[in-house]
Amino acid sequence: MFTVLDFLKNRFLKLDWVLFGCLSVLAFISLVTLYSLKVQMYHRQLLWYGGFLAIFFFGSNFNWRWLLAQSWFRTIFYWFSVVLIIAASLQTTTVRGTKSWIVIGNFQFEPAELIKVSLILMLAGFFSKRHAEAWFSKNILISLFYAALPAAVAITHPDMGAALVFMGIWFGFLLLNGIHLKRILTIIAVFLLLAAVGWMFVLRPYQKQRITSFLNPASDPLGASYNVNQAKIAIGSAGFWGKGFGQGTQTHLKFLPEAETDFIFAAFVEEWGMLGGVVLVLTFMALVFRILRIGFSARNNDFKFISLGAALVLVVHFFVNVGSNLGLTPVTGITLPLVSYGGSNLLTTAIVISIIQRIKFES
Repeated sequence: MFTVLDFLKNRFLKLDWVLFGCLSVLAFISLVTLYSLKVQMYHRQLLWYGGFLAIFFFGSNFNWRWLLAQSWFRTIFYWFSVVLIIAASLQTTTVRGTKSWIVIGNFQFEPAELIKVSLILMLAGFFSKRHAEAWFSKNILISLFYAALPAAVAITHPDMGAALVFMGIWFGFLLLNGIHLKRILTIIAVFLLLAAVGWMFVLRPYQKQRITSFLNPASDPLGASYNVNQAKIAIGSAGFWGKGFGQGTQTHLKFLPEAETDFIFAAFVEEWGMLGGVVLVLTFMALVFRILRIGFSARNNDFKFISLGAALVLVVHFFVNVGSNLGLTPVTGITLPLVSYGGSNLLTTAIVISIIQRIKFES
């Protein structure tokens, strides 16, 4: 007789241990760094990771195939997340200088993180049915609308980082459907034109200063370039082995702002050295490749595209966040998934990762 114990044993044996192992290493890096920076944040992150595990194990045993087959689900989920991000912009409360958060008492949630999940599901369903016709003008415009609407709202917060991620998800999905050089060049030209208009009429002075300081770090070393300079000092002074746990001078002497979020990579490397940085990068790469491998083994295009979308979001976040720590990309407020402090990104990432594990169960 098949019992609950047999079911749990079967699920335990089919758990993707490479995927789970990568998640565990990144969780360890996050918790160790936050414990060194601030014990209170460490305790909160422990709670967030408890929620992550709950969502991961519940979601991996949920029948996503049935739910995603219901046409209404993706539509409702997408519009619900859009309503939330619009609601955030209507609030008077600001967090870190933006209206990107819904604040109710002590509760804070960033709807942009939910948008990323809904975009992955919406665009995966859209392109899995129109894979051969993805580059038709009609399909480009329809899919663009799904990303451009929340991106436009995010810009008003202002949250350029979230807007860039939304558009990056859309453009990445397009590229996953093949290369149409003429259409790609047209899209790039349009976005360059919009960037020029945005520079003149949309971007605020401090956002322009971030970009100019990125292009010329020496232009404002104590202002817009300060955070990046301190991050590079933290990384450059770490050496191979690092300064040791709790010994990071840039972080503990408060020279490096936002060490627990935007610049957690620099904070970790300062204490654990280039060796620790390499471990972090390789673990992240292994996680992305594992997600891709699970996706390629999926039995339908929908799950394949969801896996590709999940990998795409992780890569965009990683490239922009680590790049900004190294001075290779502008600082946009994009955090390092599964490592930076905060519950919004961690819990929404858990939803996507649980779907990936479910795909593995069904393969």
